[in-house]
Amino acid sequence: MRKGFFTAALLLGATVLFIRFNYALRDHDAIIQLCDTCPPGFELTSENECEPRNLYMMYNSLNNKGVGGLKTALPEVRAGFSPQQIDLGRYLFFDPVLSRDGTISCATCHDPDKGFSDGLAQSVGIDNYVLPRSAPSLWNVVYLQRFFWDGRATTLEEQMKGPLYDAHEMGNNPDSLLATLNGIEEYQKLFSIAFPERRGHEITLPEIYKAIAAFESSLISLNSRYDQYAHGYADALSPKEKEGLNVFRSFVARCAECHTPPLFTNQQIAVLGTPDPEGMPFDAGAQIPMNDPTFRGGFKVPSLRNIEKTAPYMHSGRFKDLRETVQFYTDGRGHAVPENEELIIHWHIWEPNLADHELDRLVDFLKTLTDETFKPKIPDQIPSDLNSKLAN
Repeated sequence: MRKGFFTAALLLGATVLFIRFNYALRDHDAIIQLCDTCPPGFELTSENECEPRNLYMMYNSLNNKGVGGLKTALPEVRAGFSPQQIDLGRYLFFDPVLSRDGTISCATCHDPDKGFSDGLAQSVGIDNYVLPRSAPSLWNVVYLQRFFWDGRATTLEEQMKGPLYDAHEMGNNPDSLLATLNGIEEYQKLFSIAFPERRGHEITLPEIYKAIAAFESSLISLNSRYDQYAHGYADALSPKEKEGLNVFRSFVARCAECHTPPLFTNQQIAVLGTPDPEGMPFDAGAQIPMNDPTFRGGFKVPSLRNIEKTAPYMHSGRFKDLRETVQFYTDGRGHAVPENEELIIHWHIWEPNLADHELDRLVDFLKTLTDETFKPKIPDQIPSDLNSKLAN
């Protein structure tokens, strides 16, 4: 009896070892290895999830109230992604195979070397189609509640479907996207690693969206010289930059009432009356998705994080540099509104009559919001490229 018991135990143990061994092989069978540690600024939990860690978590003040103090807390953040899901999303983000013809990736319009924008006044999509708006930055996008310039999406997953399936951006469709990724053996292996609890072997749309959202959620920029100053290091800013901060937060300039620290956005829609590109029709903005004429010409207040890296500026890319942009706000309420338009301009847009040196100091301060410490690494190789090489 005892001999039979030990035999059964040995067989059971061998079976467990065989399963674990096969699982380990499956996890390491992929040529590209997914990272098993969290990106900087995150801590790995016992549940294999990445939780954010930053100094703003020390504060419990309500966000987006008033003009935002230097020690204002951040909004609640969506977390819970695994390191593997984040890293898989990184590969997807830089892979042009997600587009209809393999020419456009997410990074085409959101280049990490350009503040996760593309340096164009109007982005260019598939077949060299010139789009009507510029590409917004993705830094700290995990904290945002609205997406697109007109605020029509409320989740990262909803947002990414826009460019993926827009005929003029990436030009793909769900069926084609699934067929393409499921036809790449390396991606099948990587998705199995990133989603170990999945049922079946096919890559699914929710997995694709979740992986890209996971990567985008890791794009954190909260360690600029401004942040060091806000957390108590007085010498992080120069005298001119401090003067610019005072102008920014003043009730004359009123910049901070819309660009509220620490995200430097109040996440609202504002009608500013900014000019459209020459030769382009008037952009109704948020009026269309909200079906509300009071939002005609309204656009989401963007974050100013890494704003130095994302020229040109505004939804239309009309202003070539920061000095030109801040000048717009002191030139008078509604001065750029077309003659045939009657817009309800946001009440913060008035005539502050800032002096030239005050505008210069504002620009000095805005440059202190630059922080690319946690800029992710562009993959050396992508699964689709590897797949084509293996096929040859």
